[in-house]
Amino acid sequence: MSLINFYSEDIQYRLRNKKLINKWLLSAIESESGQVEEISFIFTSDNFLINLNTEYLSHDTFTDIITFQYNEEGDKLHSDVFVSIERVKDNAKLFNQSILNELHRMLIHGVLHLLGYDDKNKTSKQLMTTKEDYYLSLRPERLLSY
Repeated sequence: MSLINFYSEDIQYRLRNKKLINKWLLSAIESESGQVEEISFIFTSDNFLINLNTEYLSHDTFTDIITFQYNEEGDKLHSDVFVSIERVKDNAKLFNQSILNELHRMLIHGVLHLLGYDDKNKTSKQLMTTKEDYYLSLRPERLLSY
């Protein structure tokens, strides 16, 4: 088993280049002085994610990502990160990006949340977006297209 794993829940979605994505994400985590016990990315539908959002966070709204972190601060990262593939596709259209690029942005966005970054106000959101852009620029060439 890898330190970072990818699953699907209630949808059919197959992520390509898992090993290379794993290596890229681990490199970003190490760059931020983080260590990983285990991170599971679970690709879902909007309905699955809104049910999680309602049940666990008391938010009755669509979202693109929900992160459940199980480790204590300073410990190795241990988390489940749920990503709505439907939101990824809609966001790609909205922001005029490829689906692949938007998916990678969601993956690194989830990792940054695990590392302690948030997007709750304008300043922290701007920092997070800058970090996302930076780590997206470090993706191996083979990840930029299928």
